[in-house]
Amino acid sequence: MSTARNEEFDVAVVGGGPAGSTLASLVAMRGHRVLLLEKETFPRYQIGESLLPSTIHGVCHLLGVDDEIAEAGFLRKRGGTFRWGANPTPWNFAFSVSPKVAGPTSFAYQVERSKFDKILLDNSARKGVDVRQNRTVTDVLESEDGRVRGLRYTDPDGTEHEVSARYVVDASGNTSRIHKRVGGSRKYSDFFRSLALFGYFENGKRLPAPNSGNILCVAFSHGWFWYIPLSDKLTSVGAVVRREDAAKIQGDPEAAMRNLIGECPLIGEYLDGATRVTTGQYGQLRVRKDYSYHQTNFWRPGMVLVGDAACFVDPVFSSGVHLATYSALLAARSINSVLDGSVGEQRAFDEFEGRYRREYGVFYEFLTSFYDMHIDENSYFWSAKKVTKSSNTELESFVELVAGMSSAEFDLTDTESGVLRLKQRSAEFADAVDTLVEAREENMAPLFRSSVVRQAMQEGSQVQTRAQLGDEAGEITPVFDGGLVATPDGMSWCEPDPGR
Repeated sequence: MSTARNEEFDVAVVGGGPAGSTLASLVAMRGHRVLLLEKETFPRYQIGESLLPSTIHGVCHLLGVDDEIAEAGFLRKRGGTFRWGANPTPWNFAFSVSPKVAGPTSFAYQVERSKFDKILLDNSARKGVDVRQNRTVTDVLESEDGRVRGLRYTDPDGTEHEVSARYVVDASGNTSRIHKRVGGSRKYSDFFRSLALFGYFENGKRLPAPNSGNILCVAFSHGWFWYIPLSDKLTSVGAVVRREDAAKIQGDPEAAMRNLIGECPLIGEYLDGATRVTTGQYGQLRVRKDYSYHQTNFWRPGMVLVGDAACFVDPVFSSGVHLATYSALLAARSINSVLDGSVGEQRAFDEFEGRYRREYGVFYEFLTSFYDMHIDENSYFWSAKKVTKSSNTELESFVELVAGMSSAEFDLTDTESGVLRLKQRSAEFADAVDTLVEAREENMAPLFRSSVVRQAMQEGSQVQTRAQLGDEAGEITPVFDGGLVATPDGMSWCEPDPGR
C-alpha cells in the first residue's frame, strides 16, 4: 500500500450525513479549512426519514438550503398521528403545540434521505468544504501529549493518506470505526432494547387531510409500527419489537413482515391493496438492532463526536436527524469559537457536551414517559416498558445520564425520585392525550401543558426562532448557570450580555 503526502486542515470531518455536512458547512462558512471524508457515494440509502421543524426552519435556514429543500417536493408533515395509549381512538400531535413554532414554520418534511442528505452534502461543497467520497477513515493520529492531531484514510485506489487537523469530527454514524478513540464506552439502553424490521410499500392508504403527511405510529401487542408517507405512492413501514422477541423477525423476512402486519389491524388496513417495493434502494427488508445508546465521552482534546456516533434514542418521535443536526450546530459553535480565539477549548466544549447531553436526556425522558402511558398489562412488550416495572439498573443508568447537568429539571438525587417523577410525568402526558381525544379537535394546549412535551419541543423551537428572527427573537439567556450563549449569527459561542 502506498502512502500519500500529509495535508493540513483546520477541521477533518468523518461522514457526510446530516451531522457531518451541517458541521462542515457551518465551520467553512467562518472561513476555516474543512475536509469531509465520506466512505460511500451520494446519493445513498439511509433510514430516518421523518424530520422535525427545528432541522428545516432552524439548522437548514442557517445553512442556506431551506429554499432548496422546499423545492425538492418532499411531503409536508404537520406532526404525528398515534394509535397509542389507553384510548383506541387515534390522536394527532401537531407541531403548533409549541407557541414558538406556530404559524408558517409549524411543519417539517418526510424525506427520502438519499435526496435530502445529498442536498446538504452538495451545499457543503458550495460553502468551500473539500468533500471527498469513497474514502475510508481507518484511525485518528495522536501527538505525544495525547491530543488528536489528524486522521488516516484510504482512497479507492488503496492509497493511504494522513491528514493533519486541529479537530477531527466523527459524524460517521452508529457503525463508526473510530468513535472509541474519543475515550469512554458506548452504553446501550435496556429500556429501549429493541429491533426494527422495515421496508417500503407502494399505494398504501393515507391519513385524512390535512394530516395526510403525518407519520402514523401504531402500538400493538408485540410492539409498534411506524408508517411514513414519503410521496403520494411510497411509504416507509417498520415494526419495532423487543429483543427477546427476535424470533419474530428471524428466518424469512417476507413472512415475518406479513405476520407482524397481521397482528396490527390498523396497519393492515392501511396496507390493504399495497405492494412491497422489491427493486432499487428500497427493494429489501432491513433489520436494525440495539439502536438506543450513548457514548460516555463526547469529546477529547482534538476530537468530537456528533450525531449517531455519539448517541441515538428510540425513533418513535423522529428525533434522530434533530439530534444529529443540533449536535453538529453545537460542535460547530465550539470549534469556531476556539479557532477564532474567542473562547477557551475546555469552556467551549463543556458547553457543547452539557447542551447535547441535556437534549438527549430530554428526549430519553419524553420517550420513556411516552412508552409508559400505553396501558396494556396483558402484553409482554408493554408491561416490560412500564416505568414502574423497569429494573433499577435502567433507572439508575437514566439518573446517571441526566443528573448533574446544572439544570433543575434534571436534579434527580436517587433512583426512587427518578421513578416517581417519570411516573408522574407519564400520567400527566396520558391525561393530556385523553383530553385531546375526548375533545375530538386539534386543541394543542392540554398537550403542551404536559411538561415532557413542553421540554421536548423547547430547545428545537428556540434554535428555529433564533435562525428565523435573529436579534428580533429577543433575549438570549444561558442554558446553564455561568454558561455561554450563541452569537447573533448562531455559529459561535460568546459570553451573555450583562445588560440584557
